[in-house]
Amino acid sequence: MSLDAKAGCIPTYYSRRKGEELKLTGAGRSLAFQHAMKRLLRFLCLASALPGISLLADGITLTPADGRIDVKIGDDLFTSYHFRGVPKPALYPVRWIDGTGMTRRFPMEKALPGESDDHVHHRSVFWGHRHVKSTDGTVHDFWGENANSGKQVTYDIEATKDSRIYSKTKWVSKTGKTVATDFRKIGFVTTESGRFIDYAITIKASEGDIVLQDEKDAGMGFRVPDTMCVSPHGTAKVEAEGYMLNSEGHTGGDCWGKRAKWISYSGKVKGNLLGIAMFDHPENPRHPTNWHARSYGLCSANIFGKRHFERLPDKTAGNYILKKGQSLTFRYRLYWHAGKGDAKKIEAQYREWVAAAPKKP
Repeated sequence: MSLDAKAGCIPTYYSRRKGEELKLTGAGRSLAFQHAMKRLLRFLCLASALPGISLLADGITLTPADGRIDVKIGDDLFTSYHFRGVPKPALYPVRWIDGTGMTRRFPMEKALPGESDDHVHHRSVFWGHRHVKSTDGTVHDFWGENANSGKQVTYDIEATKDSRIYSKTKWVSKTGKTVATDFRKIGFVTTESGRFIDYAITIKASEGDIVLQDEKDAGMGFRVPDTMCVSPHGTAKVEAEGYMLNSEGHTGGDCWGKRAKWISYSGKVKGNLLGIAMFDHPENPRHPTNWHARSYGLCSANIFGKRHFERLPDKTAGNYILKKGQSLTFRYRLYWHAGKGDAKKIEAQYREWVAAAPKKP
């Protein structure tokens, strides 16, 4: 199909027949075919009129909006990357094929009656670190969201044709000082096995030396809906039958603090049994990572909290020092699937991702 701009986005459809290229009209075509073509045309006209929108080979489109980028699979919203109007960037909502939300509503939206409203900083899918020490000795909070916390401020962002978001972020202290910067590459994939989000972040000590201190509240995290939890938070008034499993065979609350290649959280959401798994790439620092995996629904890949997770006496055991100009890169994959977390299936997906992933992000 070609689009003639001079004709005001009027389509010309082509089809092969015995080696010929024939122009087709509505005559002889089924009504269903004509309607399908009209829907496709409307979408393509809209895409051509708005900068940054791409029609991708696997049916994924990235659409810039007000302070966010919407990610659609076909006509349905999969997720949105919020980068403005929030203390730190977040992916929300994350929806299954039928539209069911697979991360907690609060604080991106107001909690419904019976839903939890604890930990306002647990923003669906996010990155953060509670204790980042700058050259002058000040410790900054880029995990929490209160009067003493800093913010992750996006200053450059692009949505590309290969279904990726490229974003540059400043870590700005409560006093307005830039402490560090990061570069994020976020990709989206859909297959018969499920839906995937690939999240790479490179943290750079752009302004001076920094210390990512030993802290349990840090890393790449997500928060599941209350009904998916192993044991919902006290502010939730729901029943839950969640199941948590890691690559080393730990389950439930025993997953907390353990090192593992991947972790899985599954349970019922609006009657549907759904699951989320997060993969830690083998080239990530200190792989396999420790997991700050809570029964009430928080889960984060965290290499920094050594003294907490491994009960070490050294309060600096998990520190990671970056000298000015140095950087640190992490790569993760989030796997959204139907059914209860199955170790064999998740391991197969993990190995497939590792085998296919390029050596450098």
